[in-house]
Amino acid sequence: MARIKDVAAQAGVSVATVSRVLNDNPSVTEETRNRVHDAMATLNYRPNAVARSLRTEATRTLGLIIGDILNPFFAELARAVEDEAREAGYTVVIGNADERADQQDHYVRTLMEQRVDGLIICPTAEVTPLVEEVSKGQRPLVFLDRTLTGIDVPSVRADGAAAITELVAHLRALGHRRVAFVSGPGTLSTGRERTAAFLRAAADHGLRVPAEYVRVGDFRAGSGQRITAELLDLPEPPQAIFLGDNLMALGALDEIRRRGLDIPGDVAVASFDDVPWFNHIQPRITAISQPTAELGRLAVRVILDALRGKTAESVVLPAALVIRESCGEARAAVEARQSDGEARAAAEVRQSDGRRKEAGS
Repeated sequence: MARIKDVAAQAGVSVATVSRVLNDNPSVTEETRNRVHDAMATLNYRPNAVARSLRTEATRTLGLIIGDILNPFFAELARAVEDEAREAGYTVVIGNADERADQQDHYVRTLMEQRVDGLIICPTAEVTPLVEEVSKGQRPLVFLDRTLTGIDVPSVRADGAAAITELVAHLRALGHRRVAFVSGPGTLSTGRERTAAFLRAAADHGLRVPAEYVRVGDFRAGSGQRITAELLDLPEPPQAIFLGDNLMALGALDEIRRRGLDIPGDVAVASFDDVPWFNHIQPRITAISQPTAELGRLAVRVILDALRGKTAESVVLPAALVIRESCGEARAAVEARQSDGEARAAAEVRQSDGRRKEAGS
């Protein structure tokens, strides 16, 4: 692996000159700068992103690396981070990891080279050497939405356990006994946490969950569609399917409608992660809502605390169940009204009979 002194020798300049080029020092002539860049290309030299970032001057920029820009949850999260940072006088540079560790590291390296003052990362599943190195360095690092085992940095995330328990109780109250769950990858903290919460809630509410009812997706629409097809093809398909995020829920809806099935008449659907369009389709989708905007804003506040020399504390916010119509709520309401009407009619008959008896006596 080429070192900075190898670049200096190749370019015929001093190590200090190479360093000035790497740091965009205006004192370097264009001709010298071009020689150094040519030498770096010839030697395939890659500067140490972390070492280069160890400086004292601030750039008033923050780096944000999100899991998947196509996911509405991450888009809203990024918007909130950008809004909060702008109010504090910071600019945000955003990278899309596309749920790939190598892509994540590419943006970590690039952002550190651009000398951002701090990094906010929605980490992928893998603990990479670069992320581990950054976590031990002098640049503030905050994890958003997810955490990584073995990396001790502040995090800002939502806890969906209580909302999942409430959803399972809601499904059971609506008469669903066969409930399947499509989780995210077990390598992601969010995938593990949501699966554990669902299984605990199912056990607490007396639901038997066979192994074929718990499937692992990848937080993408394609896996939601594929797994929903597999669940519906079972000899005893589930009455309700709970999807671990909004994109997998989208895939499930596509598959259910492709088959011409009715929601919730043939199968009920619920999702973790609420998105605006859930409220604008028929039936409206019951979902667990994360305080997305607040999470993004808090992540900025936590990293700014670190930049100001304050103690940066982790933050956990609760998620909330949003009840709509996709699990049979409207039908249950109608049945409840009918039951109430029948009860009132029966009561009126009893009262009428009582009055007649009194009159006859």
